[in-house]
Amino acid sequence: MVNTATENDIPALNVLVNSAYRGETSKQGWTTEADLLDGIRTDENSLKELMQQPGAFFLKYEGDGRITGCVYLKKEQNKLYLGMLTVSPQLQNKGIGKILLAASEPEARKRNCNAVFMSVISVRTELINWYKKHGYIDTGETKPFPSNNPKFGIPKTELEFIVLEKEVSCE
Repeated sequence: MVNTATENDIPALNVLVNSAYRGETSKQGWTTEADLLDGIRTDENSLKELMQQPGAFFLKYEGDGRITGCVYLKKEQNKLYLGMLTVSPQLQNKGIGKILLAASEPEARKRNCNAVFMSVISVRTELINWYKKHGYIDTGETKPFPSNNPKFGIPKTELEFIVLEKEVSCE
């Protein structure tokens, strides 16, 4: 079941996101960044700051009485930014990510956005291909990875983002 997360969910979101992106636990799933970055992916203060930004919110997926997936969404002009799509490493490949990805589209329409876009580390080919399979296209735009800010992690190699986008049609 997908619902909007609240500040009460921040501790659980923090554990979930860090378990899926960094450290040994993340290597149980296919979305790990552990081979690319050291450090944590986020912390409770950062999640609270993200949640409190104007036009921003997290959707959470709950199963078995706990949060097992989430995604960060934020309206930016006439588009909805999608970030931090996370599924518990032990539950990946069960459709939770697809459900959260699909849930972003009606949220975009509700906010009069005509597209959903995201930044993905360019060397994450398997992940990029997964997004493309779900209708996202490579815009050709790249952005530098904030390598001098440990808040995003400590890169083990030079990294950059590519921007993917999917148009959202009116229903």
